[in-house]
Amino acid sequence: MSLSVVILAAGKGKRMCSSLPKVMHPLAGKTLLEHALAAATRLPCREIYIVYGYAGDKLRQAHPGFEAQWVEQEEQLGTGHAVAQVIAAIPDEDDVMVLYGDVPLITSQTLTRLVAAAAETGFSLLTSHIEDPTGYGRIVRDDEGNILRVVEEKDAGDREKSINEINTGMMVVKSRWMKKWLGSLTVGNAQKEYLLTDIVNLSVNEKIPVQSVSPDSVMEIKGVNDRLQLAELERRYQLVQAQGLLRRGVTLADPARFDLRGELETGRDVVIDVNVVIEGRVSIGSNVSIGPGCVIKDSDIGDDASISANCVIDGAVIGKRNKIGPFARIRPGARFAGDVQIGNFVEIKKSGIQKDVKINHLTYVGDSEIGERVNVGAGTITCNYDGVEKHKTVIGNDVFIGSNTELIAPVKINDGATIAAGTTVNKDVEAGALEMSKRERKTIKKWKRPKKQSP
Repeated sequence: MSLSVVILAAGKGKRMCSSLPKVMHPLAGKTLLEHALAAATRLPCREIYIVYGYAGDKLRQAHPGFEAQWVEQEEQLGTGHAVAQVIAAIPDEDDVMVLYGDVPLITSQTLTRLVAAAAETGFSLLTSHIEDPTGYGRIVRDDEGNILRVVEEKDAGDREKSINEINTGMMVVKSRWMKKWLGSLTVGNAQKEYLLTDIVNLSVNEKIPVQSVSPDSVMEIKGVNDRLQLAELERRYQLVQAQGLLRRGVTLADPARFDLRGELETGRDVVIDVNVVIEGRVSIGSNVSIGPGCVIKDSDIGDDASISANCVIDGAVIGKRNKIGPFARIRPGARFAGDVQIGNFVEIKKSGIQKDVKINHLTYVGDSEIGERVNVGAGTITCNYDGVEKHKTVIGNDVFIGSNTELIAPVKINDGATIAAGTTVNKDVEAGALEMSKRERKTIKKWKRPKKQSP
């Protein structure tokens, strides 16, 4: 039996107070819809369908790489109506799983059990017991514990509202049954919508039992309706990520002040201080320390490196025993060999830097290749952009560059050259040469400073 997955993602989400569709809001660096899709793709499914509606063009443009079929729901007339838009395309022999694009923490483990339960009866439903069931549909059972029906909050009486087992809306149903039951739905409810949960009643009427499955954690079935709920799920997600890292031997100074918005690989004895954000795919070697307030994205950090406070590292390779920061910005394309020192307020972009290089203060290096054992003084800049094109600076081995130097690319400074402080270099420098451009000192005595004129 093959599996088709339908993810409902058509809602506007009015309580988000946003022009974005609700499922486009981010959690841990990914949209809510991406989280739901990720759980689905871990299952052995034949096809995934995404039912979209509000701001559909914007939603599709934001997710160009999705391996799924997009199906439009022009009018949002309820969850049953949403599934009806796609059900004709699903083979009769398939099982149909229904997920929700605004329920981001559902796990593939729970969904696997939901699929297995459907194999027994043809219909499985994900339910959960929660302390405050307000707002959810209630699961009504008979004295033997069999599911009789689902009653929505607005249609429930006092007795039904006292039930704390709720319907999550996630289910697996045989496609041929789903097709038949969707055609029987009506809007005879307080919401005046075609509700997917009504097929539970239709199933019971045909004496087809509904098998229930519960998630490992109630947080898995929590949906997002407003920004407060989104923030709560963000913190829950981050706590789970932090706990996983702690179990792997990573030291987090405060697990509540750490954000992982992607994937992180770590070696042994990694120490991460507070308010560090990891984005994309990041690899951190052994014996690495990350100072507070750092943002690291899509980068590799070698063994024994030290990243001081408030650095931004994006798309870079940091070598072994590098010392970076504080307040350094390492941009995409930066590649550092071993024993490199990058100090405060230094920006490096699209440059290769070999071992034992020191760039310790207030410097910009872009589109450059720097050899071994080079010292770059404070205030040095590579002038790599002429207003139209980017140009390259090449610095050989054992070069000393004095403070406040301008290197106007394209330019090459050969091995062993020395650039005096305050020099503007606009042509290649020979190996072993001293390059300097200084003005003669001039003194004007009894100088009168300009003064503002009275209005």
